[in-house]
Amino acid sequence: MIAFIEGTIEEKNPAYLVVNCQGVGYLIHISLHTYNAIPDTGMIRINTLQVIREDAHILYGFAGNEERDLFSHLISVSGVGPNTARLILSSMTPGDIKAAIVGKDITTLQSIKGIGAKSAQRIIVDLKDRLEKEGVLKTENLTTADNTIQQEALSALVMLGFTKNSAQKAITAILKKKHVAVDSAEVLVKEALKNF
Repeated sequence: MIAFIEGTIEEKNPAYLVVNCQGVGYLIHISLHTYNAIPDTGMIRINTLQVIREDAHILYGFAGNEERDLFSHLISVSGVGPNTARLILSSMTPGDIKAAIVGKDITTLQSIKGIGAKSAQRIIVDLKDRLEKEGVLKTENLTTADNTIQQEALSALVMLGFTKNSAQKAITAILKKKHVAVDSAEVLVKEALKNF
């Protein structure tokens, strides 16, 4: 399997990317989330997942490991193929998708084009426990602070030696407090450290 590709961006559009890696152009299918997260030109290192079908070998690219892991989970669900998984990742951020699955929010999942009630239920049934084991918590809505800030704070707390689960709980508790203004990962980490 190809874990990542590093090279120069030759072409970028919302559906795919062409990366020149030492004279070989790799066509990599991407979501809108990845499209918005990567630069328009220059060097890039993009995480990939190769899907092998009878008639094709297709590369899917992701700006981060979180999105790639979620894509891998989604395509493991019966009835959810790579294109549907990419559509899901184009509709919402990985954090919002995980929160919807763990929170059993069928309505949010159904709002994605091509996802009906049965597909939404199947995704929740198949992935809820798996995501909870990975430390994704059921939350009211973590949109109180920017998702990137949350991810940076979570990474910082894990690097400081806290478990992912306890760090996520501390972050969630802080975001529920109305009087705390969270405008950076640094503020979130400082507040979280007070709770340990």
